[in-house]
Amino acid sequence: MTTSDIAASGLISSRKVEGTAVFNVEGEKLGSVDCLMIDKQSGQVAYAVMSFSGFLGLGEKRHPVPWGSMNYDKSKDGYVVSLSKDELEAAPNLNPGEYGQLGDRAYEETVYTHYKAEPYWL
Repeated sequence: MTTSDIAASGLISSRKVEGTAVFNVEGEKLGSVDCLMIDKQSGQVAYAVMSFSGFLGLGEKRHPVPWGSMNYDKSKDGYVVSLSKDELEAAPNLNPGEYGQLGDRAYEETVYTHYKAEPYWL
């Protein structure tokens, strides 16, 4: 199967997702996808960790966004989430090197509760 065959099937390589822009429904760019977090046992994508910069690019934060909360918009060539910048600022975040928190079910529950999303583990 070639890369174009895979793209036609609706599948995408994680390398192509990383760096993709993330917008809110108003069309404001919120950040970009830093990486995907995949459940090792089910193979399901659990999160897109989004990189979000503060004022003038200072204070970059990373937010785990439940994968089901993101929708690809072909016209934007990016993902859309139903969040304002303020809601994203208030979302649970990760410091670089602290991705291990995503294995802590209590932390994951705060993330999924914030986004009002169905947990991937149910």
